[in-house]
Amino acid sequence: MTPHHQHYINGTFVRDRHDKWIEVINPATEALLSRIPQGSCEDAAQAIAAAEAAQPAWEALPAIVRGTWLRKLSAAIRQREADITAAIVAEGGKTQALAQTEVLFTADYFDYMAEWARRYEGEIVNSDRPNENIFVFKKAIGVTTGILPWNFPFFLIARKAAPALVTGNTIVLKPSELTPNNAALFAEIVDSVGLPAGVLNIVYGYGPEVGQELAGNPRVGLVSLTGSVNAGIATMEAAAKNVTKVSLELGGKAPAIVMDDADLALAVKAIVSSRVINSGQVCNCAERVYVQAGIYDRFLAALTEAMSHVKFGDPAHHSDIDMGPLITQAALARVEQKVARAVVEGAQVALGGTRAGDKGFWFTPTVLTHVRQEMEIMREEIFGPVLPVMRFTSLEEAIALANDCDYGLTSSIYTQNLNTAMQALRQLKFGETYINRENFEAMQGFHAGWRKSGIGGADGRHGLEEYLQTHVAYLQF
Repeated sequence: MTPHHQHYINGTFVRDRHDKWIEVINPATEALLSRIPQGSCEDAAQAIAAAEAAQPAWEALPAIVRGTWLRKLSAAIRQREADITAAIVAEGGKTQALAQTEVLFTADYFDYMAEWARRYEGEIVNSDRPNENIFVFKKAIGVTTGILPWNFPFFLIARKAAPALVTGNTIVLKPSELTPNNAALFAEIVDSVGLPAGVLNIVYGYGPEVGQELAGNPRVGLVSLTGSVNAGIATMEAAAKNVTKVSLELGGKAPAIVMDDADLALAVKAIVSSRVINSGQVCNCAERVYVQAGIYDRFLAALTEAMSHVKFGDPAHHSDIDMGPLITQAALARVEQKVARAVVEGAQVALGGTRAGDKGFWFTPTVLTHVRQEMEIMREEIFGPVLPVMRFTSLEEAIALANDCDYGLTSSIYTQNLNTAMQALRQLKFGETYINRENFEAMQGFHAGWRKSGIGGADGRHGLEEYLQTHVAYLQF
């Protein structure tokens, strides 16, 4: 029997009042996995009201007690590791290894944010007046909301909920309608550990309905979204009417610069890894490669060879693969169209370039050459296992090409020259730069984009502070 999930509001599993359902499909087999409620604005408003009612008592708890709840969630996640991993594999098409990594990283993230309970702090500032102290308090914002993506759906629960909860906020989450089954398991975990009712709520549905309410409700103090640029714009527009704070992680078009002196084997391995992870459906993936002329031919040959050995298949049945399918038929069509347009514009397919099979949403690992900077394939996010490769002559040219982009999330450079690396760090206009390694951030860092890649950010101390606001007190005695 196909599972029918329910909203989780105010500590209770709530059936959708309209009896409308969204079907969840396995992208590898196109089989029906489950149904979730097609939530409404009323459902989202109910969850926000529950979060608002629960927030004062939650904030009144000592931070260390709130951190203890995060550790309970982490421990429960580890106990259900196999179930959650299987759900992510089935609904997201993610490899077993990557899905398991996501689950364990999520548990680690809750533990990491719990550690901040004793560490985040305010300040005492010197006053210009005698007999006065100026105190800067860091306080909870109140009700927060999180709109989750489908590509790392379980981890993003922690990325949004953990810093919110440890700092005294409550939260309402909307999972992606494409990958909600892992969130349903998390709702069971929240219920099983006995987290106080209303502190964490989960509402399913589509962005134009539920997402807009989560962004536009006047009771919300912060809305955090991870998704497309268009979704970010819609979220900002909804939040603007109440001047609600927004934190947005949006698209990326990460450049990888390969210098003549690069370790060729390392660069190829890292760039391939950064492109095929989750079938290329990661916003910080290497999306375009710039290779210095002196190493171009050797690099291209090695890259094409490495991409030709990338294994793909149904991740539920194969544990030795590098990637699974794309998430939907629409996603597959978009990648096909982008490659086709690149070819029309003059690009040449060195490898792949086609869909695979007639069941599931598969696209072959692809390398494109003879690309030019003005082509769409070099400017718009691909979100698939496609690598366009372009030649350059000088570092200055490469940096100019890398920065010539609407996005500014991640970037990378491969060189054994410290001066080259430092010049790139000084001049690249991106929130993150990886040197001689794959594109994958650390939880204690700060994941934030420039330009159309977002506003605000996540992880580490700076990510925690997204969920805090200041209260300054002037005490004269």
